[in-house]
Amino acid sequence: MAKPESLDRRRRGMLLTGGALAVAATALSARRTFAQAAGATGRSGTKLRIGVIGSGHIGSTVGGLWVKAGHQVLFSSRHPDELKDLVAGLGPLARAGTVAQAIAFGDALLIAVPYGALPQVGRDNADALVGKIVLDACNAVSARDGAIADEVERDGIGATSQKYLPGTRLVRAFNTMSYKILASEANRPDPKMAIPIAGDDAAAVLVAAGLVRDAGFEPVVVGTLADARRFQRGGPGYGQSVSAAELKQKLSLPP
Repeated sequence: MAKPESLDRRRRGMLLTGGALAVAATALSARRTFAQAAGATGRSGTKLRIGVIGSGHIGSTVGGLWVKAGHQVLFSSRHPDELKDLVAGLGPLARAGTVAQAIAFGDALLIAVPYGALPQVGRDNADALVGKIVLDACNAVSARDGAIADEVERDGIGATSQKYLPGTRLVRAFNTMSYKILASEANRPDPKMAIPIAGDDAAAVLVAAGLVRDAGFEPVVVGTLADARRFQRGGPGYGQSVSAAELKQKLSLPP
């Protein structure tokens, strides 16, 4: 008969193996999505399940564009009942729920909350967010968000968001334009409006790029999360309703 210590080691080994398989599956999913996103059509052929955290103007607009592109989207807020009209208008691919439900649902997440709320979202959902691809559209505004806006100015928004959402595969995206411009310029005739993105996880950036295309825009990869400073509020890439070629020129990126 195996000793208790031996059984415990086996159980721990099985748990570790299961965790490794889950990580591998996530990576494989990201690679497959990238393969589709990099296809000749310029749009992702893979349909994802997307959780939206914060379904105000930006979250509802971008999430709605993804629904129209064929993705399943779960819109969340602290008061899911208030989202009934939104999801009813978008049809069967849209649903409403809590933040926890959105995180569990999503292959990828969009977070679009007031920046001062970001640390609380991270604390409340720390374990569930680990390993998740998160598109961060939040902007820090001093008058609204207080001291955390000073931290963003000092350290850069990419580093600050990653600090408060530890363990996520974070990509900065959809933060440079108002929801009205996103709604009116989506899927315009070529050249499409550019959306700058930045992240440290290459596979997550590729997934985000595919989702930008599916929303009806052209992604411009600016660099790592440290480079996200270049299109945060006040940066040269912020508020630019321009084509990808024009944005790259403004940011001195290769064509």
